[in-house]
Amino acid sequence: MTSNTRLEYLAQEQIDKFHRDGYLVVSGFLDTDTVTALLNRSKELLTEFDINDHPLTRFTTGDDNHVGDDYFLTSGDKIRFFLEQDVLDQNGKLTRPKEKAVNKIGHALHELDPLFRKVTLENQHIKRLVRDLGFHHNPLALQSMVITKQQQIGGEVPEHNDSTFLYTDPPSALGFWFPLEKCTAENGALSFLPGSHLTAPITKRFVRLPTGGTGFEQLPVPADCSGTPPLTGGYVLECCEPGDLVLIHGSVLHKSEKNRSSSTRFAYTFHMIESPPYATYDEKNWLQPTKAMPFSRILT
Repeated sequence: MTSNTRLEYLAQEQIDKFHRDGYLVVSGFLDTDTVTALLNRSKELLTEFDINDHPLTRFTTGDDNHVGDDYFLTSGDKIRFFLEQDVLDQNGKLTRPKEKAVNKIGHALHELDPLFRKVTLENQHIKRLVRDLGFHHNPLALQSMVITKQQQIGGEVPEHNDSTFLYTDPPSALGFWFPLEKCTAENGALSFLPGSHLTAPITKRFVRLPTGGTGFEQLPVPADCSGTPPLTGGYVLECCEPGDLVLIHGSVLHKSEKNRSSSTRFAYTFHMIESPPYATYDEKNWLQPTKAMPFSRILT
């Protein structure tokens, strides 16, 4: 982590809040035209994808039943579509239109789609913010997604931290989460446990299993965390407006409830990790760069 003497985008109070709470809401980061363009493009992608040759891969988040088929494991350099858990009948047929059945689109939007690439890799505000935050020396971008949180069925995402799924040694994941629609308590806004990044160590990592598929590998608990007292506060719901940015420390605990409303909750998100020699991202991780598409550097 670096220190900054001249800030380009963030105020020092915002930086201090991020390091204290493990997340930060930056209001109005994207302008209205950009948000509208991202939302429209997301809906275009849902309309354009062909369900007839789709393997009907559903995105699941439980520890005992996490997605891990080839369609998922080879999606790091592609734009693919993952269905909600409850959209297939007993015969494997969709129970609703395909546009309303997708949980998320991923995982290389920031590389392959010009609009998402412009917002992610060519965004000068992001570069200035990254330099101000000082979280990384030389960050790499990976795992971009549109999460649709479909009305009535958009699944609950249980308590987790992002470094479990994008593990580096030492942990260095940082999430950038942009609501493209209003996020409310009814449609699944994010909730955070402030300060948990300082008290909850990374105890497991999501990996490719040698036998195929995915699973969790247990990690040793650092000695300096074994006697850490529990937090006294509870989760904080962060309702957001379209165009806000939520910065998410890779170790902070967060979650979202099922969307039980009549409104979707589209959001665009991507992650950064530290590059060598400051951190190691190894071949055990489920998402792997390829020779044709290595992880892109943010500050170049």
